[in-house]
Amino acid sequence: MRFTSSREGVSVKSPNRRLRLFTIVSCAAALAVTGCDKSVGPFEVLPPLNPSSLEPTAGSWRMILLTGPTQIAVAAPTAVTSAAYVAELDAIKASQANLTDAQRKAIAYWSGGGVMRWNQIVRELVAHYNLPPAPKDEGGYPVPDAENPFGDPAFPFANPVYAVRAYSYVSAAQYDALKAAWYWKFQYNRLSPAKIDNAITALMPVSDLPSYPSEDAVISGVTVEMLKSLFPAAVEEITLKAAEQRNAALWSGKATASDLAAGLALGKSVATIFLARAAGDGMRTAGGSPVLWKALADSAAARGEIAWKSLDVPARPPMLPLFGQVRGWNMTPADFVTERPPPPPLTGSQQMKDETAEVKRTVDHLTSAELAIAQKWNDGAGTYSPPGHWNDVALEYVRDGNMSEVRAARVFALLNMAMHDAGVGCWEAKFHYFNPRPTQMDPSIKTSIGLPNFPSYTSGHSTFSAAGSAVLSYLFPSGATSFAAMRDEAGISRLYGGIHYRSDIDAGKAHGIRIATYTLNFAQGDGAP
Repeated sequence: MRFTSSREGVSVKSPNRRLRLFTIVSCAAALAVTGCDKSVGPFEVLPPLNPSSLEPTAGSWRMILLTGPTQIAVAAPTAVTSAAYVAELDAIKASQANLTDAQRKAIAYWSGGGVMRWNQIVRELVAHYNLPPAPKDEGGYPVPDAENPFGDPAFPFANPVYAVRAYSYVSAAQYDALKAAWYWKFQYNRLSPAKIDNAITALMPVSDLPSYPSEDAVISGVTVEMLKSLFPAAVEEITLKAAEQRNAALWSGKATASDLAAGLALGKSVATIFLARAAGDGMRTAGGSPVLWKALADSAAARGEIAWKSLDVPARPPMLPLFGQVRGWNMTPADFVTERPPPPPLTGSQQMKDETAEVKRTVDHLTSAELAIAQKWNDGAGTYSPPGHWNDVALEYVRDGNMSEVRAARVFALLNMAMHDAGVGCWEAKFHYFNPRPTQMDPSIKTSIGLPNFPSYTSGHSTFSAAGSAVLSYLFPSGATSFAAMRDEAGISRLYGGIHYRSDIDAGKAHGIRIATYTLNFAQGDGAP
């Protein structure tokens, strides 16, 4: 079983989509043929994980939400000489004597590392649900309903800011859960079954990392609970995938049933702490209301500015205008206001005319190389979104670095917390200034990519990419030049696509870099060597 995006023509359990989605699926299929497809999952090969360090001090690294590693107690395991534990070892040996091909495939799949596998799966889910609702026959648009996730439209619409919030919650929860697990692992120091009983074959790489509580069960437990809340229409598939991870650890001789039970309980307990935060972080009201939407336009008009408006037909409500008030990870509400970019060019100014003309000139004389860049970084409907693009970049460095699960979790947590805060800051600025898109200022501008349904200033791609690039440059200094080049290419791709002015891009990059410093300050003091 695997998760698939609608771009591949196979979907997780969801209602039938309207005919308009056929175009998205067909275009995505064409991209797959040309090598631009962003689908993830089992086809993205991960070699067996053999970490270069066991990270014995990870239990003391700074927590994100937990007060400390002992906030959730893990009872001591039974002795390895006990009859109960010997029976667990015998159960593994019995399982290994009768492994099916499907079980061996599951072992091979999960041997690449749970943190990286779940990152792929979350991106798969985002891609599947990153589809805006179709208009109703009588006009207007339905709203995805968390209380009816299987309805039409399905919940959620995993747009870029919903996606970055999801990435951040999953990765931050995994990171705290694994730090707690590492504390208890080295407290109890029970080795893996394959290390204790030489009659058990190690079908995954097995190190001297203590097996109690099982890191595979911790990851599966915390992740399944987070994803059931974030993607409720995919509960069955998520739950089966999590169980497969735990079973693979058992069948492979990496963990016993009691290792898994302790890890699962710990992971689920950590998830409750993160879910409580998510319930009150402001996301539920981020869509605003028609009264708010009108007030934003009226405020821009009162300043003598041309207010942004939806160019969809019929006009679509703006995408999550109050996401700028969602709680940040390393920034306070006051920090977001302090870091807000300076105002964009006045809509009646010569600078605005010049920048609009630059967009028109660029798209009218677009080279094939520039078009390729615009499409490469499009990350629109049916993809894993701009933040997902940076997760994909990070995964290659994590994989090649042979990182332990806890070290890998740190990378994704820092990256996604920074990009989440970048999303909050960007949306706070977008709806504060309510600036029109180039195609609104000059309807003759023809875009080569989809037109986002929210204000122009600043560029979300530029803000996300600057924050992501800054964090990855800190974590992987050898790649800093490449990350900066990708950041700049992602930014300029929006000019090539005809959907952003140059000032949107420049201000967004500067904004994202400033926002990233808050997460980098956390990272520099978290105790991780």
